[in-house]
Amino acid sequence: MVMACRVINKRRHIGLQQLSSFAETGRTFLGPVKSSKFIIDEECHESVLISSTVRLLENLDLTSAVGQLLNEAVQAQNNTYRTGTSTLLFLVGAWSSAVEECLHLGVPISIIVSVMSEGLNFCSEEVVSLQVPVHNIFDHMGNTFSGLETCSVSLCPFLQVPSDTGLIQEEHDLKDVASQSLTIHSLSGGPVKSPKFFKYQSKVETDKNTSQTQKNSLLADTCCRKSILIHSRHFNRKDTKEWISKQDGFLEYGTATPKTYRCNDLVELAVGLSHGDHSSMKLVEEAVRLQYQNAYMKQVNCMMPFTFDISKIFTCCLPGLPESFSCVCPGYITVVSISSTALIKELQNQPVQLVLIEGDLTENYRHLGFQKSANIKTVLDTVKLQEDSSEELWTNHVLQVLIQFNVNLVLVQGNVSEHLIEKCIHNKRLVIGSVNGSAMQAFAEATGAVQVAYITQVNKDCVGNGVYVTFWRSNPLDVVDRNNRIPILLKTEGINLVTAVLTNPVTAQMQAKEDRFWSCAYRLYYALKEEKVFLGGGAVEFLCLSHLQILVEQYLKKGNHASSGQLHNTSSWLAPSLAIYRPTVLKFLANGWQKYLSTLMYNTANYSSEFEANTFIQHHLQNATESGSPSSYILNEYSKINSGIFTSGISDKLEQIPRVYDIVTPKIEAWRRALDLVLIVLQTDSEIITGLGHTQINSQTSEGFLFL
Repeated sequence: MVMACRVINKRRHIGLQQLSSFAETGRTFLGPVKSSKFIIDEECHESVLISSTVRLLENLDLTSAVGQLLNEAVQAQNNTYRTGTSTLLFLVGAWSSAVEECLHLGVPISIIVSVMSEGLNFCSEEVVSLQVPVHNIFDHMGNTFSGLETCSVSLCPFLQVPSDTGLIQEEHDLKDVASQSLTIHSLSGGPVKSPKFFKYQSKVETDKNTSQTQKNSLLADTCCRKSILIHSRHFNRKDTKEWISKQDGFLEYGTATPKTYRCNDLVELAVGLSHGDHSSMKLVEEAVRLQYQNAYMKQVNCMMPFTFDISKIFTCCLPGLPESFSCVCPGYITVVSISSTALIKELQNQPVQLVLIEGDLTENYRHLGFQKSANIKTVLDTVKLQEDSSEELWTNHVLQVLIQFNVNLVLVQGNVSEHLIEKCIHNKRLVIGSVNGSAMQAFAEATGAVQVAYITQVNKDCVGNGVYVTFWRSNPLDVVDRNNRIPILLKTEGINLVTAVLTNPVTAQMQAKEDRFWSCAYRLYYALKEEKVFLGGGAVEFLCLSHLQILVEQYLKKGNHASSGQLHNTSSWLAPSLAIYRPTVLKFLANGWQKYLSTLMYNTANYSSEFEANTFIQHHLQNATESGSPSSYILNEYSKINSGIFTSGISDKLEQIPRVYDIVTPKIEAWRRALDLVLIVLQTDSEIITGLGHTQINSQTSEGFLFL
């Protein structure tokens, strides 16, 4: 679909310009405040409403080589982590522009690749200092409550509206964790070692040597805190003694002992990872609680630690219903035709037997290893059989099998013949298609059923039993969706499935709501799996920006006289060029982080322009640099309400604000994928176009436009 066009300068790198153009279309998706977009097809005049990077790229014309590479990178991020795609897309655009500027200044491509790669590796290692351990989340599950019910956080990462409900009090267990060791590992599992050419000099180097000692001593400095919702994404602590107000409205930073953080409460973790979408995260939190309760009931005599199993979480979308109907229920909820209402009433309140079909349940379905011969024609001898179609014969056979083994419920992973569904309903048999594979496996384990590919494989050993079918609501006609379907609930003893029912009166927003739910679910899943999170609200990106700026200033002051041979895997002949160009490349790499933060803050509507947001960032960037330890500066900023960093206009009456977290591996992987894509396109010097459509493509690009 044609969405926009941008003038392409053929004297500059075309591929990088294309990446920047694609990334520009998704800049409003950065951060929790997302503006929906209409994508209109000029040929058929159809439109689609989207509010995420993945849905955006699905509806753009990505037939170009660069477009396909971008789509592959975004899809890889989404398929693995289900989050971080907006960050990836934005950094692709920001770093494409940065590389363009480097090329314009004559920086060799090999140096751009080397320095930017090492720069990102360095940043990835430095942000380890902002990791928050997540431990003992489920130790006090019975005493916690769903804080998301009373939280009223706005969608802004740096601007949050005070909650009308007042304070959310949280008691934290004061455990001495000074004995915990902080072994830092890289993503590959090995110990992290900073590149030699990035080591700080003089004061900064001394600070790095003492930072670990500070961190270890600070682990015991965990104190009780209270939290409230205000104009920030952070949990902060009010401590005005260490700050002096200045006439320009900023606050002067004073030397202070940096704080340390940890998270051992599910409510706090869920609020911190919700990123403004508290309705979705509340559903995820309740799903975790249901899983925990089911697991606890099973393990009466077993002390196995609980693990959040996201494969046992499902969604059931009901467009056209009020949002107040959204909830989380134990069991598997799916939708069936309204014509099945009478059958459901007859089947409920009694256990039924079921059969599981792992493929399609249609007359012409064959598994992937079977190829039906096209030249074989079946000749029937009897006149009566000739009158019936092959599908009718097959349908009758399926029904006979179900009657033979007294099966009233059939779950099919693939598609189901509509004719078969209707005929089975008349014979008091319920057939449900498009069932999730994980749900099929769970029902197989709980009921003793064996999944089969064809109905002809069914025997008495394949049939499961003990499944209960009932309506999701007592009055099914109250919850009929726009497609005339009603939700039903399938349960059986020993099954640990949880379904989130998602409703929305606007059908066009249903897909976006489901996407947001899964983003929240996967953020919480990876936080629990990795047992660590980042301090959020832009703190990690700010630390990257601070460290890179310090490096640039050091290289410029020292003239790089001692930098020869300090870059890993770099030939000696390249060292003089590195000494000249390294500060320039690092500066443009840092500009990507600066654009990221300024755009993020501007999108919150807390600043009238990106320039104003950029000015605010520059002030605190200078403070962080002068402090000698950007990580300590950020940790102290994070513990204050009135620090001014990432916030403005905070009331002195508010004592608590919620802490915001980011997941670790997905964020870093989004950075890596973004830079890898940019560097791949940078090192591609030409595009070979083949096929019959090359003439039309050339006619469009010859005019200097890139069509999206």
